[in-house]
Amino acid sequence: MLANKNILLGITGGIAAYKTTFLVRLLIKAGANVKVVLTESASSFVSPLTLATLSKNPVPISFVSTEDNQVDWNNHVELGLWADIMIIAPATANTMSKMASGASDNLLLTVYLSAKCPVYVAPAMDLDMYKHPSTKVSIEKLQSFDNIIIPATSGELASGLHGEGRMAEPEDIVAFIESDLAKNLPLRGKKVLITAGPTYEAIDPVRFIGNHSSGLMGFELAKSAANLGAEVILISGPSKYTVNHNFIDLIKVVSADEMYQEVHKYYKKIDIAICAAAVADYKPKTKATQKIKKKADEFSIELVKNKDILFSLGEQKENQFLVGFALETENEVENATGKLKRKNLDAIVLNSLNDNGAGFGKATNKITFIDTKSQIKTFELKTKAEVALDILNEIIQRLDA
Repeated sequence: MLANKNILLGITGGIAAYKTTFLVRLLIKAGANVKVVLTESASSFVSPLTLATLSKNPVPISFVSTEDNQVDWNNHVELGLWADIMIIAPATANTMSKMASGASDNLLLTVYLSAKCPVYVAPAMDLDMYKHPSTKVSIEKLQSFDNIIIPATSGELASGLHGEGRMAEPEDIVAFIESDLAKNLPLRGKKVLITAGPTYEAIDPVRFIGNHSSGLMGFELAKSAANLGAEVILISGPSKYTVNHNFIDLIKVVSADEMYQEVHKYYKKIDIAICAAAVADYKPKTKATQKIKKKADEFSIELVKNKDILFSLGEQKENQFLVGFALETENEVENATGKLKRKNLDAIVLNSLNDNGAGFGKATNKITFIDTKSQIKTFELKTKAEVALDILNEIIQRLDA
């Protein structure tokens, strides 16, 4: 959700400022680009050097900086416009009062007044200060400016008192922002199931039948769907790829039978299912319990059909929007359309091995999207991340129709 977002963290002078080192680490771990601005008093609670090291960016405190006998100024407008999201944490009673009144007597406040992005405010102060009517007025005024308040929590306070006023924990701040950003996303509230990668069908304990699918397309679909607000269940065969996203539940399998079981475990509660996995059509009829020794000049393996996962989902489809993939080498559109009808799909994504840059093991793909109304849309060669977004946008259009 925060990947590649420019996040500006403003830190004011409260004891909770020590937690911002952890907040910076979490934001960077989530994939964000982070810059930090301190008030003068905040620098007494947390080291600018520590924050600069963690964020890999200079940490300005005042309007003017002097380094190596060179005088320079910190451009508050440039900082404010750089940010996609601004977070003020901790936000003291003093700073919130100034933000509410439009006061701008330090760099952080002028950056706040210059920002055009959503601003999240995480109050932190002692119990009586937090309950004071003037603090409530400041919070209400800030909310009227469309600032978003991350509520303080209850706990032990610096004064030794126990009550409301404690700044939300860094992980809760990140979760709050991700949840808030997701509210207006097109797949918010949708459950999406995606299959990815190959399946390996065991011959013996060390050998298997497989294919060259890397799983990248399925993983990019999962990330894009999650970034659009969906709760994603990603069921992947063996793949070198992994994913770390709060909205993605990664389930790893090996064989087609395992994938079949996992898919059907979740399918009834799914809104959208995208079967991007390259599932083996056949498996050995029997699996040797010991490694098969190299003896004969010729060796035969009897194969039997695997269960057709996509067909079984089409049979059981109720309100799900079901999408399959077709990898073709000839009569591509005709064969893909036949598969769409035969398996009771809502749409199919066609890949042609005749297109350079498309297919297994590539960082790019070239697709044609076909639906039940025979609407056919062909896309140019793109990265698989871009292709994933194209596919999801086509699905969203049809959900809204």
